[in-house]
Amino acid sequence: MDPWLIWLVTAALLGAAEIFTLTAALGLLGGAALITAVFAAIGLPLPWQLLVFTLVATVGVVFVRPVARRHLSPPQSERFGVDALVGEAARVTAEVTGLGGRVRIGGEEWSARAYDETLVIPTGTTVDVIEIKGTTALVYPRE
Repeated sequence: MDPWLIWLVTAALLGAAEIFTLTAALGLLGGAALITAVFAAIGLPLPWQLLVFTLVATVGVVFVRPVARRHLSPPQSERFGVDALVGEAARVTAEVTGLGGRVRIGGEEWSARAYDETLVIPTGTTVDVIEIKGTTALVYPRE
């Protein structure tokens, strides 16, 4: 069997395997095998074919794959609802302890508890929202 045909079959097999794995690596190796098949068809000797395959595969995996993976992975979704409040600054409107209190987060008043139950946070203090549990914000004073 001619070497170019072997490279072509290898490229097809790697391309088909890429469909099932979605890693972007096997597809790049299949592309390298396809390019090598072209060089084999014009009569390049086997050692040079292996060198071409190695170089093209290396360039593909090192430079092209990271870009492809960035485009294939979904972007980090926006936070909505109460999830968007985590990490926000809030102002204490009624003293906050481990048992309760009130804070204003983005114009809305929320019930609050201190994230560290031993803390007592006085009115007027700026705090960070650490977590939202139900309708209660767990807060910690900013430093």
